[in-house]
Amino acid sequence: MPSPRMTKHTQTVLRVLLGQDSDLADRTTIRTEGLYGLELSRRSGLPNGTLFPLLERLQQAGWVERYWEADASAEAEGRPRRRFYRLSAKGADLAPHALAEATANAPSTVRSGTLAPGLAGGSS
Repeated sequence: MPSPRMTKHTQTVLRVLLGQDSDLADRTTIRTEGLYGLELSRRSGLPNGTLFPLLERLQQAGWVERYWEADASAEAEGRPRRRFYRLSAKGADLAPHALAEATANAPSTVRSGTLAPGLAGGSS
């Protein structure tokens, strides 16, 4: 299966699943245990209608795996089970490289031949 397209939303979700938005201790937990859908939506800032189709495409590409939490955990808290998402071994290997390549190939926000505000060199 081909690699997923590296849209801005895809990059955001991969960064969250890599734990790049978290401290080191939380990063390890995210990588091993994953995040449930609502938490992933909150951390990525993406609505469910964008997030879940994207997760499905990442799963079909072999980059993400999903699983249900144990019944006992949900019952102990008196709520329905949660579906968790985490990077697969393939995703964990390929995502950092894909993100680096996407960042390197991103168009510059300043067009060549133009100056950004504050760089013209005049007096302030």
